[in-house]
Amino acid sequence: MVEDDQTKHELANEHIPTSSTLYPPYQSVEKSTTKEEIGWEQRDPLQGLPKESLDGTKETEDLPSEPTALSTIQSITPPYSVFSKRKKHLIVVLAACGGFFSPLSANIYFPALTTLARDYGVSSTLINLTLTSYMIFQGLAPTIFGDLADMAGRRPAYIIGFVIYIAANIGLALQKSYAGLFILRCLQSTGSSATIALGNGVVADIATSSERGVWMGYVTSGPMIAPAVAPVIGGLLSEFLGWRSIFWFLLILAVVYLIPLLAAFPETARGVVGNGSIPPQGWNMNLIDYLHSRKHPSSSPAHSASRDDQQSLPRKGKLRFPNPLGTLRVIKQKDAGLLLFYNSLVYTAFYAVIASAPYLFQEIYHFNDLQIGLAFIPFGVGALLAPLTSGRLMDWNYRRVAQSEGFTIDKKRGDDLSKFPLERARLQVAAPMLALGTSATLCYGWIMQHETNLAAPLVMHFLIGLFLTSAFNCMSVMIVDYYPLSPSTATAANNLVRCLVGAGGTAVINIMIESMGRGWCFTFVAAVVAAASPILWVLLKWGPGWREERRVRGERKSEVEEAV
Repeated sequence: MVEDDQTKHELANEHIPTSSTLYPPYQSVEKSTTKEEIGWEQRDPLQGLPKESLDGTKETEDLPSEPTALSTIQSITPPYSVFSKRKKHLIVVLAACGGFFSPLSANIYFPALTTLARDYGVSSTLINLTLTSYMIFQGLAPTIFGDLADMAGRRPAYIIGFVIYIAANIGLALQKSYAGLFILRCLQSTGSSATIALGNGVVADIATSSERGVWMGYVTSGPMIAPAVAPVIGGLLSEFLGWRSIFWFLLILAVVYLIPLLAAFPETARGVVGNGSIPPQGWNMNLIDYLHSRKHPSSSPAHSASRDDQQSLPRKGKLRFPNPLGTLRVIKQKDAGLLLFYNSLVYTAFYAVIASAPYLFQEIYHFNDLQIGLAFIPFGVGALLAPLTSGRLMDWNYRRVAQSEGFTIDKKRGDDLSKFPLERARLQVAAPMLALGTSATLCYGWIMQHETNLAAPLVMHFLIGLFLTSAFNCMSVMIVDYYPLSPSTATAANNLVRCLVGAGGTAVINIMIESMGRGWCFTFVAAVVAAASPILWVLLKWGPGWREERRVRGERKSEVEEAV
């Protein structure tokens, strides 16, 4: 008996693929069960292996399945993604361009705020409510689109979002009342705001955790370009063609973007195409692939097998009405909830500076719309550099922590994060960025209080854009790491919390400046972020344990469902 057990253990160590990889390709899954926590999936560790061992007498089904034994086994599972590097670059470029629209639509609007207030005869506080409503729907819409994307695919979510966005821009360009402006801005936000969550989901589809920092940096570079260029474009259009031209411009840009999206963007959702090897169906297929399939219909066994594989994908891929409550299951988790709350405070500090800038620059420096737009350039440049810088730092620190822990990185098939100190790898990069960004916010308030030379607030804008955005990106990547199989839903939860908290900050920031003074207002904003920073220490200390508890609960629930 002892010899037989020892022989089985040796065979297991030599021939069985690891079952503990957190990001398994879907086509290697025979049966998947939805977990209580979004993103966890149970799979048979021996799925896909031959029934006979090398000597023809031992069956893999008899081999030990303890997690401790399997954690040391060499992986022979299919690659995490079959997309080539060139195809990945195409995917990421299109996702980055899609993510450009939500912050573009928000920031291009800033230089025209004072003009709109004058044209509609309303106060700056009421005009700021159109920013607040935009941010509220920026948080709410992805809760539906995120679940839709994880269930039905990324392409359908992109297409529906842009159809809504195009219709809203037509209405905004033609409306003639404050009420119309308010309502249509909500609709515009609904159509465009899902693109950031979808972009993060696309990265999780094609990139393992060890390289996710750089890819996430690429896909968020689109949204980060917007703060740099949008106010300049908005200022030019508003100053020379009128504020309505802003919305005609956004309409034209959206239609132009839809052409390559419909023609070339492939479906990446792992619940629909696995690791990219399963043929997409219906509107999940882009135009080029559709024309190719019509011209060269395939009836090969390999093609049929792929179709069969598609039928065995998780049941959450079945079409149903998107469930926005899925995001609440992310928020209620101890580690994810704390991280989302702190991330929302950082985002609110970031947005408080942006939302108040037109009001402050006009009051202090007497800028017109174009000058206000140009003043946003340093902020945007800092925000543009942030994801590229923080992404490389995150990947470097991931490798450094892995080396110190004796952890082997598998870039091809993904890593088992259950034994990896993920919190340390991400938060060690975020913490210094937070300290520098918070300090810059504090200094900015007193610079504006004393009405110094224009160069000083512009330098602070650059530093705030660089450091607060870097910290925000680190924590956003960490949320995706928590829920790799439902990344769009996890990002939607992130959007919901940060946008609702940020909307509250945007609604009151001008009132706070008028009542507290510029210096004390931004001192308060910086103090709130600093006072909540012990949350990072809590996550470092107890986060890994909470993450493991969530994984175990998910496995137990799967076992119960399989038994039934």
